Amino acid sequence: MKEKIKVGGIMQSDGRAIVKLLAVPDRADAPGLILGALGRKNVNIEFLVESTDLDGQANFTFCIDEGALERALAALETVKTEVDAKVVTYIPDVSVVSVFGPHFREKPRISGIMFSALAAVGINTLAISTSISSVSCVVEAKNVDAAIDALYEAFDAPHRVRQRAKGY
Repeated sequence: MKEKIKVGGIMQSDGRAIVKLLAVPDRADAPGLILGALGRKNVNIEFLVESTDLDGQANFTFCIDEGALERALAALETVKTEVDAKVVTYIPDVSVVSVFGPHFREKPRISGIMFSALAAVGINTLAISTSISSVSCVVEAKNVDAAIDALYEAFDAPHRVRQRAKGY
């Protein structure tokens, strides 16, 4: 049996929703306008990914508390025209699953192990984000227990804590 990589822990955050603002033309002020609109509606962003598609358009993916979904959608609909975005879409009832450090800079295999473990149990990720000390992904809430089980099987992590993060 292969030796497991030691990590600081595995965490889940339930009661979340993904909101996406898609096909935003490349312009310097777009992120500030979008994030400012969400902030004015008191929407806290737990997870943020910006990417560029093949047409050079920006796509923003936010993971937020599901209780803030209506406020987030209202904020994005108001700014959608201002930034010339094409689509606002969302997925309710998701969870964020994270593997956290410390010292991920010295452990380049973490991401590959994490996503291979999730794939091995048939879990598709909806979004991925990393930092120097964590790797996080969004999964459908119905898959969160299987995701957590797979990650505890894949890593040497401290004992499982059954308490889940809900809300802020």
